[in-house]
Amino acid sequence: MKLKTISIAGMEKRARAAFVNSLSGFKSANLIGTSNGEGATNLAIMSSLTHLGSHPPLFSLVIRPGGDERHTLRNILETGVFSVNHVTVDIIEQAHQTAARYSSDESEFDAAGLNPVWQGGFRAPMVREANVRLGLELRQHMRLEINGTHLVIGEVVLACVPELACRPDSSLDLGAAGTVALSGLDTYHNGGSEKRMAYAKPDLPPRQID
Repeated sequence: MKLKTISIAGMEKRARAAFVNSLSGFKSANLIGTSNGEGATNLAIMSSLTHLGSHPPLFSLVIRPGGDERHTLRNILETGVFSVNHVTVDIIEQAHQTAARYSSDESEFDAAGLNPVWQGGFRAPMVREANVRLGLELRQHMRLEINGTHLVIGEVVLACVPELACRPDSSLDLGAAGTVALSGLDTYHNGGSEKRMAYAKPDLPPRQID
């Protein structure tokens, strides 16, 4: 194997962003749905969602700095809620289009051709076309001094999942749900599973689950 040593600091801005965004490997591809106090909707694709814990069910979301044009952050801080919607194979094009910088008075739902749905009285819009939809309430917000990004921590208070993707042990078969993964800034991958492994124990060898 031949490795190439690259000086990240000396790279051109866009090249550096593309390179560094690829280094973490496959990431989740989610549409974050929000609305402002007047009910105007916003939708943005993000790949920074991270599981923090299961009891309570917490996820973190990293939002880049940018001030007033970061409509997602502004709406979350204003309303205290947001939705997480898995991108599927059928809506890759529409989901990717939400990365464009639309003005605050133009909804990405309309611009990208997706439809908002208000699930169970939850106050943030979800994506009707998404097979996995989550409703989160804001629990903590921090601005990180190291680079000005914002860390948003939310608790899952509502989960809508397809019955066909629910396994007997309560885990989700994301391949059956049609969920895709994202690498870098622009490459989408089918979410089919290759191998499922049993819970690891020190006195047992690795075991595959059939």
